[in-house]
Formats: sequence, structure tokens, C-alpha cells
Amino acid sequence: MFDKKLTLANGVEIPQLALGTWLIDDAPAADAVKAALQMGYRHIDTAQAYGNEHGIGEGVRTSGIARNEIFVTSKVAAEHKDYKSAAAGIDETLRKMGMDYLDMMIIHSPQPWKFVNQSDDRFVEGNREAWRALEDAYKAGKLRAIGVSNFLQSDLESLMETAEIQPMVNQVLCHISNSPLDLIDDCTAKGIVMEAYSPVAHGEAMKNPEIAEMAQKYGVSIPQLCIRYDIQLGMIVLPKTANPAHMKTNADVDFIISDADMHTLKTVKHIENYGDHSFFPVFGGKF
Repeated sequence: MFDKKLTLANGVEIPQLALGTWLIDDAPAADAVKAALQMGYRHIDTAQAYGNEHGIGEGVRTSGIARNEIFVTSKVAAEHKDYKSAAAGIDETLRKMGMDYLDMMIIHSPQPWKFVNQSDDRFVEGNREAWRALEDAYKAGKLRAIGVSNFLQSDLESLMETAEIQPMVNQVLCHISNSPLDLIDDCTAKGIVMEAYSPVAHGEAMKNPEIAEMAQKYGVSIPQLCIRYDIQLGMIVLPKTANPAHMKTNADVDFIISDADMHTLKTVKHIENYGDHSFFPVFGGKF
């Protein structure tokens, strides 16, 4: 999977498989990144909210891999809903990571985290201001691509009313038993590449007998089936791990799920409870 790439609207190529780094502390992040890069990963995803940008940057810089061969993404904090704080945050990310540019920066959420699933306010003007900061950083050469995360169709539509540049990606929660298929179709039709975080549903997929049965049919692990499912939806996939053994198996997904089995997996009963991760944004449309 390491050589598989998608092309963004501006022509920039992005590796389809990435290392997700949420919940990897700053101190061990560098070693995790170096292990992934030496294994063949070329796409690393982090965020201001993760608190590990320094370690991620160190791992990239000391990996022995040329910087221009690595695609690095970070995210503007969900709380930055004005131009000044978003622009300052972009510069602070570059400083922390020790980089002259990032390959991509995206708005982490249309709502600050404390309002996610708790408010009807979609922070339209704040997102427009944060987006303007991303556009200016893109024009200045600080970012090679820009996008959003957790945005619904309505969020994208309101953003595009004033945007000069269309978002190039939308990174969303997507896994078997929770796939926002209408949103994926809508964004794809608009030329927005979709990214899937939490492909294994934070371990909840491991508890599902229907998913386990399908994985057994293909002779693969449940995480491998889940990652392949998102790939066949046409998405960039971001499984997170600091374990090199898991990094390796997560990339060993060159099998093909049949069309019939993809249909079955799209209709697996919707997951109702993520335990400690109940703050995930709720997406509209068909799951």
C-alpha cells in the first residue's frame, strides 16, 4: 500500500495510507514516526490538539528520509475560530515541527470540541475566518494543501460561499458500521478527497461478530478488513498505532473485498456506543 497515492484538486499527490498519531505522546512520537517511515510509510497525520507536533517533527527530520518524500498533515485547533488565532497557530505548528512548510493543514472541526454534538451553532463565521488564514498560508507557500475535518455538507456549503479555494480534503470518522456514504459521495462529486480516521472504531470493530466472520472469510485480521474497506470506499486511511508490528500488518492490505461483501459491510448494524470516545461528531446522511 505504500506506493498508492491519490491526487488532490491542486495536483498534489497524497499517499493513501497514513500513520495516525492521536493519543501518541510527544516523547515517544519521534520513534513511532521513524519506525513507520523506515518501514515505508510516507504520510504522517497529527494535530495541534494531539500535543505531539514537536515529536512528530523530530521523527520526520531525523528519519533519514528526504523531507520532500514525506507528506505531513496537521490540524488547526477546533477552538481557533478567528483569523488571528488560526494564523498564529499555523506558524506555531511550523515552529514546533521544525519545518519550513507542511504538506497539508486542515480545520480540525467545525465546532470547538466542547460544543460537538451539544450545540446547533456551526460557527459559520469562525470557520470562514480560520479558512481565510489557511488560504493565506497556502498562498504564502507555508502549506501545499488545505482542507477540513468533520465537516457536514452544510458546513462545506457555507464555507464555500466566501472561500477563494475549495477544501481539498475532508477527514471524517468512517469505519464499518458507521460510514457517512452520502457525505462521501457528495464530497467526491465536488473533487474533495475523503480521509477516514478511526477505521477500527477504536477497537469496537473487534467486538463485532459479523465483521469477524468477514475477516475470517478473507483470511485477514479485523483491522486489515476495516482498513481495506475504507480504501475501497476511495478514502485515505489513517490507522493510528505506535506499535511497529501493527504498522506492518496495517499496511498489508492488498487483498480485494468483493462488491457483494462491500455491500454487506456497508449495511452492518450501526455502532451505538464508543465508550470513552462518545464526543465523535455525528454525521448526517446514510451510514
